[in-house]
Amino acid sequence: MDKKLERILPRVQKPARYVGGEYNAVVKDRARVDLRVAFCFPDTYEIGMSNLGMRILYGVMNQMEGVWCERVFAPWGDMEAEMRENHIPLYALESGDGVAGFDVVAFSLGYEMAYSNVLNMLDLAGLPLRSTDRPGLGPLVVAGGTCAYNPEPLAPFIDFFVLGEGEEVTPEYLQLYRRAKAEGWSKGRFLRAAAQIEGIYVPAFCAPIYKEDGTLAEMRAVEGSGAPETVRKRIVEDMDSAYFPVETIIPSTEIVHDRVMLELFRGCIRGCRFCQAGYVYRPVRNRSREQLADQGIRACQDSGYQEMTLSSLSTSDYPDLVGLCDDLEGYCVGHHVNLNLPSLRADNFSMALAQRLSRGRKAGLTFAPEAGTQRLRDAINKNLTEEDLLQSVRTAFSNGWSAVKLYFMLGLPTETDADVLGIADLARKVYFAWRECAANRARGVRITVSTSWFVPKPHTAFQWEAQITRAEYQRRVDLLRDAFQRDKSITYNWHDPETSYLEAVLARGDRRLADVLEAAWRRGARMDAWSEYFDFQRWVDALAECGVDGDFYAHRERSRYEVLPWCRIDTGVTPAFLRRERQRCYDSKTTPDCRTQCSGCGASRLLKGGVCNG
Repeated sequence: MDKKLERILPRVQKPARYVGGEYNAVVKDRARVDLRVAFCFPDTYEIGMSNLGMRILYGVMNQMEGVWCERVFAPWGDMEAEMRENHIPLYALESGDGVAGFDVVAFSLGYEMAYSNVLNMLDLAGLPLRSTDRPGLGPLVVAGGTCAYNPEPLAPFIDFFVLGEGEEVTPEYLQLYRRAKAEGWSKGRFLRAAAQIEGIYVPAFCAPIYKEDGTLAEMRAVEGSGAPETVRKRIVEDMDSAYFPVETIIPSTEIVHDRVMLELFRGCIRGCRFCQAGYVYRPVRNRSREQLADQGIRACQDSGYQEMTLSSLSTSDYPDLVGLCDDLEGYCVGHHVNLNLPSLRADNFSMALAQRLSRGRKAGLTFAPEAGTQRLRDAINKNLTEEDLLQSVRTAFSNGWSAVKLYFMLGLPTETDADVLGIADLARKVYFAWRECAANRARGVRITVSTSWFVPKPHTAFQWEAQITRAEYQRRVDLLRDAFQRDKSITYNWHDPETSYLEAVLARGDRRLADVLEAAWRRGARMDAWSEYFDFQRWVDALAECGVDGDFYAHRERSRYEVLPWCRIDTGVTPAFLRRERQRCYDSKTTPDCRTQCSGCGASRLLKGGVCNG
């Protein structure tokens, strides 16, 4: 360990974040490595190490001969201050080497509020922020993840974006880079070749052209670049053949999800019209029950964890979930391993499932009705009835649960005050269901209602919608808070409006937001997902400095055929389908889930056989 680092670590919170050396971390002989990747997560160690996608790609890259992938996380404020004062550049945990000396610097983007950390980490590494100021072949700055589906706000800082799932495309671009490095290619030559790989978007090869009103006229391909008109995301078609990190890194300090995480399937059958993940992760692809049981048991044996989470966008939609729980039960009971199922649907939480979960520790159950009335649930295509929810909580309460969390959104398209007050009415019905069915009323009940501010996201049926104003959001919060005043068994929490507003600006933004992002960072923006560091005024000042109106992005409804900043990105789901779904919202019509009836979204085009296995 560097002697400077030895001196400063006793002065910072949680020094274990910064030392590496964990069980199963990959350390390679430098003499046998010809390509080094700094895999950067723009948040703290505790958040990044809880990310299953990062663990998967870490394993995929380190399986490659001659490639060494190392982890890099954003330092907390006290560590950053010490690093800057003592001239310690951002370094990778496995080797302690500075990030600037790596061939590829790859960022995982899961949340817009982490964008300022991307810039901060580049600066801490001693790298120029903008791609044009890094003319050499390396280090190459790459980004992927959910936020890459609108790459434009970060476009000037990133050499290329990886769209979709990375297990297959990552080795492809690394092999291309290895060839470019060996043959002495220029950066431009490499990027032109990389742009031919399906799933890779090179922002330098696409120029935004604006109209006088500030909207986009087109996203014009740069002449001579050879870049495709649209970039289609990559998927892994056969999940049973995909890499899964059975032998994964065991963190040396507590993290957010400190347990075995078992990925059941990718995609979602439901089609909730607000849900970006539900659209961009299509089509549905399941892992086999037999493989999952084997992977879960082996992962617990290797790690010693006594908690396992069965994870997916909607876990209870796995076709044979009860059977899988039965397969895992013998090992879990015999080794005192608790089985957790997040992302439960309130319309399929069965007695059989409750009985299997009730054998372990009874953590609180979470359901997301999203809206308080049936009319609005139909409008957003939640495909959930009030009776579905009440029957599920009755099942839970009768099996010994006494804590339920309910998640809703405020500001959804077509929402009225009656819909807002319907949230309070539904929560009270849940309370009365507990009184009716509780296995042990002496324990009391904890019902927590949480609301967030709806953010219209790219590649959804609501990507054209306007976010309601901050004043209107606060009015609806106050309306609901007043409705809960007499309900002592119900706790109401709501999301602060400033971060949701900024999330909308960045999620729907174009390339002009890059200047705002850099201006905010220079004013001190970093760790914006954390209330301890987030300062909304910095962003207000940065927007003013750059002459950019945030409301233009957050609160403006897009016209039906307006050119959108993300129009070059093909998720598989067609714009025509999204427009049709938006109209069905205003007609209060639901669309069946994928197992009931194919809705023709277009995602099956991504499969060789052209048939989804939802």
